[in-house]
Amino acid sequence: MTLETKKSIFVELGNFLSQFSEKESIKKTDVLYNDIFFDDFENLIHLSQSHNGWYTPEQVYFAINSWAEALTEENITKWISKYNFDANPKEKTVALILAGNIPLVGFHDFLSVLITGNKALIKTSSNDQHLLPFLAKYLIAVDENLKDKITFVEGKLENFDTVIATGSNNTARYFEYYFKDKPSIIRKNRNSVAVLNGKESKEDLEALGEDIFRYFGLGCRNVSKLFVPKDYSFDGFFEAMFKYQDVIHYEKYANNYDYNKAVFLMSNFKLLDNGFLTIKEDSSYASPISSVFYEFYENIEDLQSRLEADSEQIQCIVSNDLIKNSIAFGKTQKPQLWDYADNVDTITFLLTTK
Repeated sequence: MTLETKKSIFVELGNFLSQFSEKESIKKTDVLYNDIFFDDFENLIHLSQSHNGWYTPEQVYFAINSWAEALTEENITKWISKYNFDANPKEKTVALILAGNIPLVGFHDFLSVLITGNKALIKTSSNDQHLLPFLAKYLIAVDENLKDKITFVEGKLENFDTVIATGSNNTARYFEYYFKDKPSIIRKNRNSVAVLNGKESKEDLEALGEDIFRYFGLGCRNVSKLFVPKDYSFDGFFEAMFKYQDVIHYEKYANNYDYNKAVFLMSNFKLLDNGFLTIKEDSSYASPISSVFYEFYENIEDLQSRLEADSEQIQCIVSNDLIKNSIAFGKTQKPQLWDYADNVDTITFLLTTK
């Protein structure tokens, strides 16, 4: 299968995904195999919350729309253009151990394995067992040559050459030991941060709310920590967050808000609270659901050095160009194909590993 063929298959998947929207899904006449897959996928989207309570239709549609925007011919061409795909030493079977914290969180690894001409041996998370297998069936319908390239397993992973595994810090230690004899990418817990200086507009802060609340804050690209200057006033921040107040009407989020707030108060922690989000001064990067930590800084250069030193704990940095290589507010949950998790170039790994 040529690289151009593989590219065209994923462009076709992007066309398929582009039909689905929270406002109204519109069935297009020029999309392959719509008669077989369109209605079933729409039903699966609405069933996803019964499989995982955090997978509300709004969140699943957002993930699907993000992938539809990514899987265009222009984007895929730009992504793969810098690599020498002829350098792949041999076809490998790559074991993928996927997370399930947000919908289709493992799709980029799945795509990377197939676009490099390797086989994917996939163990899905118990929290996300349906969306990726459905899309795999669609891809196989588009080109049946992929049938031998995609295998989902429920039990023990066997007969593979290399591993890409995502989990918590605890499971990562297990992965590192268990797969010590295999080339691997092992991903651990990471969190994202925002750096503010008090000059942000209301629009900036509302966009930051998207980085905080999308997927209920469950993703590694969600902002869980703010760095603010001394004497920073949170009034503007809370005013901007008001846009997201409806999140408290979702029971699972509300339960986490009530529980985490109670734990903080019983511990006599000083909190700022707006009725659906608490913010707490804390040196940690990982805040619980419904809470964001903050920390004061005095010097932006010193903060830059600290964030560089802590880079293995950080997925994204959001700011108005206050920090080198930071990204714009509101963009954390729409990474490009060339934005790699943990800054590890998966394509280079897959092309050069023997």
